[in-house]
Amino acid sequence: MAIFGENGKQALDGLSLISPDLAKYMVEFGFGDIYQRSQLDVQRRELVTISALTALGNCQPQLYGHIQGALNIGCKPAEIVEVIMQVALYAGFPAAINAMLTAKDVFIERGILETE
Repeated sequence: MAIFGENGKQALDGLSLISPDLAKYMVEFGFGDIYQRSQLDVQRRELVTISALTALGNCQPQLYGHIQGALNIGCKPAEIVEVIMQVALYAGFPAAINAMLTAKDVFIERGILETE
């Protein structure tokens, strides 16, 4: 899993402890079928995923992982911020604020954003 690296493996292993079938289906369908389609590159797929998770408004752990993944494959922090800003228009400010705070945490952890 080039997108998620070791963090993705750990999350998948944790899910496999309680539901190996769910972990298997998620990987097979999500990453085996959907992510392999040729119409969008992987960076665009991650930005779309970030927008969907932002719109849902209650998926911070998954959003955190996909923001990490997007950065891992070359998406720029400014692109991620802009996607979240765009979603605010359609999903509302609470969902966008939650997503932006999740992005902030990722950016701080990675040294992209300074806290002082």
